[in-house]
Amino acid sequence: MIAQTIQLALAPVFLLVAIGNIMNILSTRLGRIVDRSRLLLDRHAETQGSDHDAVVLEIRLLDRRIELVGRAILLLVVSGLIVGLVVALLFVEEFLGVDIQRLAGAAFILAISLLMWALLLFLQETRKAAATLRIPGQFLELHRDI
Repeated sequence: MIAQTIQLALAPVFLLVAIGNIMNILSTRLGRIVDRSRLLLDRHAETQGSDHDAVVLEIRLLDRRIELVGRAILLLVVSGLIVGLVVALLFVEEFLGVDIQRLAGAAFILAISLLMWALLLFLQETRKAAATLRIPGQFLELHRDI
């Protein structure tokens, strides 16, 4: 019943597509974070006083964001590898006639758990990014009725 095994393997393959799309998003975010950090590293030596402190604070935040995105990408890669293992286990079970459904199921649960952990890190990173993008109050002029 190789056709049935191929049908069973489709769900994990769709999961691989989703993982790939999330990794693409994270890679793009990482590139933007790195670009911003390079700009701030250039400004680091040119600033003094409170401007310098603001640059250092943003560099620290960007460093944390790089760490979060990097960890999320690592978890996604491991999750994707485990999903690939699940597909391989399904075919090994079919070809060799051994019962390894529990192992395949456990591997799939592990892959989903890693994916969820990566998504939590992604959420944490986006919240940190949003916190830095807050518009300072003096520009909002909240004291004025407009």
